[in-house]
Amino acid sequence: MRQGKMYSVAQPDGIIQQQRNFVLLLTCLGAIMVLSLLLAVSLGSAKITAGEAYRIILYKAFHLNINHIAEQASLAHLDIIWEIRLPRVLMSAFVGAGLAVCGAVLQATVQNPLAEPYILGISAGASLGATFSILLGGLAGILFGLGTAVWAFIGALAASLFVMTLASIGGRPSTVKMVLAGSIASALFIALANFIIYIASNAEGMRTVTFWTMGSLAAAKWDTLALPAAGVAACCIFFLTQFRTLNTLLLGEEAAISLGVDLDKVRRLYFVITALVTGLIVAACGIFGFVGLVVPHVVRGVVGADHRRLIPATILAGAIFLIWADVLARIVLASGELPIGILTALVGAPFFMYILVKQSLNFGGQ
Repeated sequence: MRQGKMYSVAQPDGIIQQQRNFVLLLTCLGAIMVLSLLLAVSLGSAKITAGEAYRIILYKAFHLNINHIAEQASLAHLDIIWEIRLPRVLMSAFVGAGLAVCGAVLQATVQNPLAEPYILGISAGASLGATFSILLGGLAGILFGLGTAVWAFIGALAASLFVMTLASIGGRPSTVKMVLAGSIASALFIALANFIIYIASNAEGMRTVTFWTMGSLAAAKWDTLALPAAGVAACCIFFLTQFRTLNTLLLGEEAAISLGVDLDKVRRLYFVITALVTGLIVAACGIFGFVGLVVPHVVRGVVGADHRRLIPATILAGAIFLIWADVLARIVLASGELPIGILTALVGAPFFMYILVKQSLNFGGQ
């Protein structure tokens, strides 16, 4: 009796301590993200101190002329921070958060730790749509004036539908069939994109597509930031409310159905949302592979598989990861900029091999 009483008292204390630790973790991640934003805008070929960058942002955003920054800072520094670096850093934060949360959601949706937009072929579909828009674009401009973004979403959605349809052949789609279908979709859509590149006679467009397929944030501006930022923000807010359904999906298909989850409906909805976000990201920045694979796994190892904790931590960690990946891409080469997609692949491919080799994935456990 005494031991049972001690256990009943200790258990709430342990839960409260876990909640406190998680709040502390989120606070630290939020502080790291803000600090990363401030430091990232000060790093680059032009040497600008973090303090000067901070004062420039306050001056441009809120018209606060701290220490007479308008008189002290050169016009070039004002333009570099506000017009070039800040939109780029914000874009990297939104893109990292969006890809990471899409990876976490897809891993739960198909109950496979290898799932993410790049591996499931969604990125390849978005790439095909954007390549079509850039090289053969006549029809792109008639769709609400959004052009490449619309076609990237159409390609991503087509890839998602293709994967779900292919995996459903012969019965209910399984987790293994979904990943295999994603691999097929990725190969097919990349081949079609390469075919368009091969037959196109637009030399300038071919150079654009070639650089864009390696992923880059160099084109990030205030006017190109709004659409992907809004899409990622809406996606993150939605999936923050879906933690119960995502946790139920981790129990397996039969358990989820027995608990009242309409598995086909949920999968279609989540695939469409991730396709939309992936299409917006690919249209704006190109392809960044493995971000949705690496970040959720690292975060899951820290906070566990409960999506109440996993989703918010993944959003912040994804933003931090891509902010610093972009900084490294900007400064690693003295002669120019390294496409960020190369860096994410160099990090993600070994991590992918590690997951394949590892026998105990602890996926769905604490």
